[in-house]
Amino acid sequence: LLKEELRNIDKQKAVQRKNRGKLTRVALVGYTNAGKSTLMNLLSKSDVFAENKLFATLDTTVRKVIIDNLPFLLTDTVGFIRKLPTHLVDSFKSTLDEVREADLLVHVVDISHPNFEEQFEVVDKTLREVCNGADKPMIMVFNKIDAFSYTPKDSDDLTPRTRDNVPLEELKESWMSRMGNDAVFISAKKGINIDELKQKIYEKAKEIHLTR
Repeated sequence: LLKEELRNIDKQKAVQRKNRGKLTRVALVGYTNAGKSTLMNLLSKSDVFAENKLFATLDTTVRKVIIDNLPFLLTDTVGFIRKLPTHLVDSFKSTLDEVREADLLVHVVDISHPNFEEQFEVVDKTLREVCNGADKPMIMVFNKIDAFSYTPKDSDDLTPRTRDNVPLEELKESWMSRMGNDAVFISAKKGINIDELKQKIYEKAKEIHLTR
């Protein structure tokens, strides 16, 4: 009975997604605890539950957002993880549907996490599988720069440098620099560089809107 009810709900959600008109759809994606819900609250001025714990967001949340008179739909999705437990796959169905149907993806990365590069790769690989290899327009958001830290090496320390010894400015000049204007470094918690992110979203969403 519950499975039948869930199937009906899925059908209703599918109809709702199709009835959203021609508004551009922007989806926040990323590893769990990357700060997507905090960013959602900031951009949409809504009250989405945000907490630093696994699966704080268990369903997709959609809000209408307007930047410089350009309206679009912003979706907060369930955080991705490595080796997703099979009993949780159904919980992610609505998120995967939103990702497939999104016009623009905003990939949020917790740059303060010691394994942020590995988390980035997990999400990137999952997105390619979900979207069947199709390249969707994407903005990379490196979040939590306020919490980023590193350990400078002493001049007489001859041991090899590790990720912990690399400052943020040097990281920006690494593989991240190849993303060009499609990358932004922010703190959703502190509101740092949010205007820059809004401008990037506006430019991408406007381009998609005009194409339609």
